[in-house]
Amino acid sequence: MITLKSKREIDAMEESGALLASIHVQLRDFIKPGVTTWDIDQFVQRKIEEAGGSAPQIGYEGYKYATCQSINDEICHGFPRRKPLKSGDLVKVDFCVELKGALSDSCWSYIVGESTPEIDHLYEVTKKALYLGIQQAKVGNRIGDIGHAIQTYVESEGLSVVRDFIGHGIGPTIHESPAVPHYGEPGKGLRLKEGMVITIEPMVNTGTWKAEMESNGWTAHTLDGGLSCQFEHTLAITKDGPRILTLQKDHAEDVLN
Repeated sequence: MITLKSKREIDAMEESGALLASIHVQLRDFIKPGVTTWDIDQFVQRKIEEAGGSAPQIGYEGYKYATCQSINDEICHGFPRRKPLKSGDLVKVDFCVELKGALSDSCWSYIVGESTPEIDHLYEVTKKALYLGIQQAKVGNRIGDIGHAIQTYVESEGLSVVRDFIGHGIGPTIHESPAVPHYGEPGKGLRLKEGMVITIEPMVNTGTWKAEMESNGWTAHTLDGGLSCQFEHTLAITKDGPRILTLQKDHAEDVLN
């Protein structure tokens, strides 16, 4: 079932999203060679709880951690671990915040230490694809308009869009309807209505879009071992256009007009 949120509910989710976004900003300096994803997970959980929130991923369908952290060829749902990150790693940090009963969800990618032209290209295309998708999140548009904008841009850059993992509705639970694929046909799919709150979270690969699962039942890798990148925002569909609830304030210039 799709729930339409009131302005009061969206305001509360934006407060939750502001906390989440502020932690992503702090991670820019925290993530460096030698830090482990276990360190990052503990940092995120501590910051959430110090602000009076909670990490709702802990216990969600049996998941044990505050964050999902996926490195290099891992697409999503990687477990925090104690192996130090090294220069040249690409790590995706995905987590939710619950604050005063309101949820938010955002993933950001971080380049550890020195980068490469391949990583830079993947990173910039994925981030731009996110905002191209958000640009289509308007009352009266359809879900397919979001996916088509993302897919056509990504593929024009010689990269691929993951099909197996997609965006979703959020609130009052972490994952709810509607499903929001990052590929599709314009004018197709569910029509967007004022009050919907969704995530758009393209996962983009350097090679094939196909994935394979680890034996842990959670972590997905690229089938060919290529790199994968992800960016995600939570946003509300409003009569005035998409309202990003997890916006990192100094990244406002990234939003495409």
